[in-house]
Amino acid sequence: MIRGLTRAGLGKIESNEQFVRLAHRYGFGAVDLDVRSWFDQEGKERAQATLEETGLVVGSIGLPVQWRTTEAEFRSGLAGLAASAAAAAEVGCTSCCTYVLPAVDENAAHFMALATRRLRLCADILGAYGIRLGLEYVGPHHLRTRWANPFIWTLQETLDWIDAIGASNVGLLLDSYHWYTTNASVEELQSLKPAQIVHVHINDAPDVPVEEALDNGRLYPGEGVIDLTAFLRALQATGYTGPVSQEILTQSPPTDAPEVLLQRSKAGFDKVFSAAGL
Repeated sequence: MIRGLTRAGLGKIESNEQFVRLAHRYGFGAVDLDVRSWFDQEGKERAQATLEETGLVVGSIGLPVQWRTTEAEFRSGLAGLAASAAAAAEVGCTSCCTYVLPAVDENAAHFMALATRRLRLCADILGAYGIRLGLEYVGPHHLRTRWANPFIWTLQETLDWIDAIGASNVGLLLDSYHWYTTNASVEELQSLKPAQIVHVHINDAPDVPVEEALDNGRLYPGEGVIDLTAFLRALQATGYTGPVSQEILTQSPPTDAPEVLLQRSKAGFDKVFSAAGL
């Protein structure tokens, strides 16, 4: 598995090039970022040269389509999806991910019908560029009741929905925080096939009752109570070999320098990967 980073929890980073070079300096092998935006802001040739020089890979891009609201908003984003997929493919990125909120204000059955069709279409567009779509279920209890109607928020429910979407390039974005806050088991992870896992996020949780763990109250790996040793060993047992990207969502942005936060991230990865024998 490849140690990876998102920019969440790394403080004020001025550019994607700085992000990539810092990740390389602290021993990471993958970064999650918007390749299309990077090309537009800093130039395609420069971006490609930075990746080649550092040896880093782009672990995943985000899905740049608003699939949760109106049909007009969804349709307006499809051209941008093709452009984002094309840019990602140029640097060898094969994953695109989006999150699934555990509740909605709309009628849940109608929302699922619309979302299934929309995500299938997104998967078809991504597939033309050799890119897979990862769906991230969201576990924290406070989000399950934030909107009127319960939706999908467990591993098995998400797998069932992926089957209903019916596109061969759709799978899971697994996140250790959501695995923990849904009380999922190691056995559930171990039962997955590598082809079902598109991408992975890692982070930790504070020592509070699991029902009180907030989505934006995450800790750096190894600083909390999630059994990340078991999480990583279960992933290894599936045969997954892709990026495991840190994602630290907090109530207020960290004020430490990025170098300090990257060193903290490195120490966390060293701790949990070593404990898992990786």
